[in-house]
Amino acid sequence: MQGYKDKKELIEELKKRYELYDQEFNDIKEEEKDLLQPGVDKTPSQNISYQLGWTHLLLQWESDEKNGIEVKTPTPDYKWNNLGGLYQSFYNQYGSHTLQEQRELLRNQVDEIINWIESLDDDTVFISGKRKWATTPAQWPVWKWIHINTAAPFKSFRTQLRKWKKEKGTA
Repeated sequence: MQGYKDKKELIEELKKRYELYDQEFNDIKEEEKDLLQPGVDKTPSQNISYQLGWTHLLLQWESDEKNGIEVKTPTPDYKWNNLGGLYQSFYNQYGSHTLQEQRELLRNQVDEIINWIESLDDDTVFISGKRKWATTPAQWPVWKWIHINTAAPFKSFRTQLRKWKKEKGTA
């Protein structure tokens, strides 16, 4: 997995991956947002709903911990062995929005994540155990949670969107 030397590098990668990901939606029409294509497991709406769900959870975990609320990851309603149900909840929560609305929501959440990263000291970002919600048996530092729920899927899901467009015949 990619690592980062500092917060600036993490933020730059997040911005880069997000911008490239978001651009993939420029030529997807609103009436196509719920079309499933062969060999692609998500519609464009599901693709961005997934991103919205995980970015929201990151921000929620941090907010809850700051407010003294015990964080249960991934959520109080879903355990790690029921991610399919969690993903469906993302699709249900965000799928009724237009594609443009979903894009705006994600842009706002990415901006919020960037502001959050900027507000943290380096130890909190790069040393394990600095957030209760991030303390798992794997002992991931906060940066790794951010990466795995933003930059990494922005990159891999961009590939899915390109495949979706190719299958549709618009790539």
